Amino acid sequence: MKIALFSLLAAAALVPAAAQAQDAAAGERVFAQCRTCHQVGENARNGVGPQLNGLFGRKAGSVEGYSYSNAYKALDKVWSVENFTVYIKDPRGVTPGTKMVYPGLKDETAIGNLIAFLQQFDATGKKK
Repeated sequence: MKIALFSLLAAAALVPAAAQAQDAAAGERVFAQCRTCHQVGENARNGVGPQLNGLFGRKAGSVEGYSYSNAYKALDKVWSVENFTVYIKDPRGVTPGTKMVYPGLKDETAIGNLIAFLQQFDATGKKK
């Protein structure tokens, strides 16, 4: 029994926390930090930052009507869970020259929850 429990705990430690956390409700609370600049949902519009509907699978810097920085215009990236996880920890370090002034979200569980929240919204802002 002790060996099986140890193996289970060891295996869980190998899975990134962002992959373990899938709490969209908690992610909505994390998104409260983002709301100053970003919107999601059926009535989402661009503000200080672009709206984030359908983020995952979308080409970076491609939201119509948003005025991106030159740093974003030059990117050749499609948003995935993996590159978003790296980006949100240090936006300015990952994309020097971005307009995004957010210092970064370091907590892996919060990142996973934020991702779960954002993944709910398709490109039109409807919940999947």
